[in-house]
Amino acid sequence: MSSSHLPRRIACLQPSATVVLAALGELDRVVACTKYCADVVPEVTAKPRTILHDSWTAAAGEIIATHPDLVVASVPYQEQAVSEILKSGARFLGLAPRALADIYADIAIIAGAVGASERGERVIEHMQRRIEEIRACSLGRARARVFCEEWGKPLIASQPWVAELVDAAGGDFVGEPGRQITAEEVIRFDPEVLVAAWCGAGDRVPLEKIIEARHWQDIAAVRNGRVFCIRDEYLNTPAPTLLRGLDALAHAIHPDQFARVEGIRQITSVHSSLAGNIQV
Repeated sequence: MSSSHLPRRIACLQPSATVVLAALGELDRVVACTKYCADVVPEVTAKPRTILHDSWTAAAGEIIATHPDLVVASVPYQEQAVSEILKSGARFLGLAPRALADIYADIAIIAGAVGASERGERVIEHMQRRIEEIRACSLGRARARVFCEEWGKPLIASQPWVAELVDAAGGDFVGEPGRQITAEEVIRFDPEVLVAAWCGAGDRVPLEKIIEARHWQDIAAVRNGRVFCIRDEYLNTPAPTLLRGLDALAHAIHPDQFARVEGIRQITSVHSSLAGNIQV
């Protein structure tokens, strides 16, 4: 593609797009992004950029004001927000990954759009290589039943790409990824590791409170002190950021094999007073 046809002003309506462009070395093209992008790409604050609503609450007027020649958005979407994006009249790249293969394809698409296909392939290869390194380290070790949730009310299991990362880290994901589940069903699965990564909650999921409210005190993970909060950006951002989530999952599943990393919080006991013994 001729460089004259490449987008020079990109508006990112989800952090995943900003992460990918940063990994490609193309962050200078980003003229607008969401307030959540700085949580995973701190360097985005190095120069002034317009802050936009995300692909759940997008507003046409905001987008138009930034004069983008490409808008990149990703799941989750809201119908009205998509209508607003289209109303802006800018070229629109809408992504909806579910599995790791989809994420790799999205990276390749974004890389192609900015004329960085070779760099895109290197980013993908790095992700794949790191995932396989973790998988190799966990082979032969006892596998644990793992429940990961991306939302608490209603209770929703984490996305399929998280289930793939759990598998690579040596765990067996319980429940149907990306689907609503009841607290009683989780009790029946009796997971040995519990992970909460609520969208938009950072690392602030109230672990002790939800365990008591759901009557999960007798689940194996709770009895054995293997209850974790992983920063939601590390598991819910379909981009290279997932490698941080993979490292955190590996520690949660095999703490004797994988070191504790930034972005994971653990509680080792839960009491009726909600005063858990917390390790940060």
